[in-house]
Amino acid sequence: MSGAPEIRFSHVCKDFPRPDGAGKFRAVDDVNLDIARGDLVALLGKTGCGKSTMFNMIAGLGEPTEGEVRVRGRDPFREFDSFRGQIAIVFQNDRLLPWRTALGNVELGLEMLGRPPAERRDNARVWLARLGLAGHENDYPHALSGGMRQRVSIARAFATDAGILLCDEPFSALDEMTAQKLREEFSTLVRENGKTAVFITHSISEALHLGDRVIVLRRPAQIALDTRVSRDASQCERDAIRARIEAILAE
Repeated sequence: MSGAPEIRFSHVCKDFPRPDGAGKFRAVDDVNLDIARGDLVALLGKTGCGKSTMFNMIAGLGEPTEGEVRVRGRDPFREFDSFRGQIAIVFQNDRLLPWRTALGNVELGLEMLGRPPAERRDNARVWLARLGLAGHENDYPHALSGGMRQRVSIARAFATDAGILLCDEPFSALDEMTAQKLREEFSTLVRENGKTAVFITHSISEALHLGDRVIVLRRPAQIALDTRVSRDASQCERDAIRARIEAILAE
């Protein structure tokens, strides 16, 4: 955890024009945040609190109106191309290409990075196997369940060996049993492979289950709570954190 942060927000504000043209509205308001290498951060808040805006700025898909966003010391918006292969995104839906097999979908990121065919094929097979999909390499998305498709999506992200994973509610469309199993596997893979992950969620239970660190946002995006959750925290400790989060979200 030593050294410069992987991700830093310094006095970040983000404004958008109002749809009716009457001025602007503020989505992010003076956020200061450091995320260290190896952190698994759950970003939690109500709909419209600015989570996705912060997510997009980390990914280089938008820039702040004021302040600075830095990823590994660089501006992800102005130096977008330099982050190829360093950031991977897992979306709410799997976003698989229907004309590609599971193997072909996992290979896609490696293909875009210019890896040789044999290397990307072998790597894709390894990650499909690690996500429990050995034997399904040649199945097309329509033949896979929702949970299996999301496993392919996660395998695609890990296969690129990106150091930073950005996850936008990737389990919200799944049934709870499938989602719970995937959460456990995902968090284990993040920790085993030394990744830094930022995970957007609306679920307090999901945030407490996944995050080493839970950040709760008020609207417009301001940090209302930033707390670490020990892996061996007692149920009493978790219940206390949950109560604090519920009180903030009820405001």
